[in-house]
Amino acid sequence: MIVRIMGESQFALAESHLAELNTLDEELLAEMENGDGPGFRKTLHALLDQVRSLGSPLPDDALEPSELILPSPDASLDEVRDLLSGDEGLIPG
Repeated sequence: MIVRIMGESQFALAESHLAELNTLDEELLAEMENGDGPGFRKTLHALLDQVRSLGSPLPDDALEPSELILPSPDASLDEVRDLLSGDEGLIPG
């Protein structure tokens, strides 16, 4: 699957890694609901770091459709809230 980190680049990521990402996504969602800004920031960075380390970066000139779009590392809690729909986090499943 292709994952885009807004403001950065795209990564090819095996779907087998979604469970690992979902754990961080659930933590992120809970921190957002509780208004835990510092926890949110730490978990967002951990989630993005996982994508970078588990995925393979695509060339900058690659224009592949992204199946997952994640916020930039400097996104605010409110900006990420706007990306979410309902009770789902950033990672489906």
